[in-house]
Amino acid sequence: MFIAMNRFRVHRGREAAFEALWLNRETHLKEMPGFVEFHLLRGPSDDAHTLFASHTVWASRDAFDAWTRSPAFRAAHKNAGAHTGLYAGHPRFEGFEVLQELR
Repeated sequence: MFIAMNRFRVHRGREAAFEALWLNRETHLKEMPGFVEFHLLRGPSDDAHTLFASHTVWASRDAFDAWTRSPAFRAAHKNAGAHTGLYAGHPRFEGFEVLQELR
């Protein structure tokens, strides 16, 4: 399995706008072979920003890579640049190969 995570620093006071944007968008993830699950996470806040993360689980790195090259990916991210006023900097991508899973 592969976990893809994007971390977002959202300006304080803009959290509701960020959440509405993400909770109401079309993701197209369920259409993709190898997609397992998605989570939108809200983390700690400081004086300047609140940390959020998007967390997707994929059957493999290859499945994730196929998503990033797909028309569905382009459709899901078509307006990504239109909301720059929400963010304190660019999102930070982190990808992880799963070494162990316990359920």
